[in-house]
Amino acid sequence: MNCPDTFDHFLLHGDEKKITVTPDTKVPNAASFTLNKEDHTLGNLIREQLLHEPHVVFAGYKVPHPLVAEVVIRVQTDGEISPQGAFSSALTDLISEVCLLEERYKAALRDKRDLNN
Repeated sequence: MNCPDTFDHFLLHGDEKKITVTPDTKVPNAASFTLNKEDHTLGNLIREQLLHEPHVVFAGYKVPHPLVAEVVIRVQTDGEISPQGAFSSALTDLISEVCLLEERYKAALRDKRDLNN
């Protein structure tokens, strides 16, 4: 068949990096983060979390081509912290939120199971 294997869209091969950081040379305190083997799902989650960061002036993402599993997230800060610091903080906060969601889901599932017994 003339299409790539389905696992090629999410498995890293050899020397592929998950995240590549490119500082913006034209705009101060800005950088682009390229997420390899990801799509709109993670791009929009990270963008939304970045917008909750107090020192982030701009956060946006794009998928350069629909057939390439790659997301580019652009971040600009007010200079108090670096774009890399804002990105790292947003990821840490996002992980905390997902862990909290998982705990609440498991608790609700236990409560539901207890009611049925």
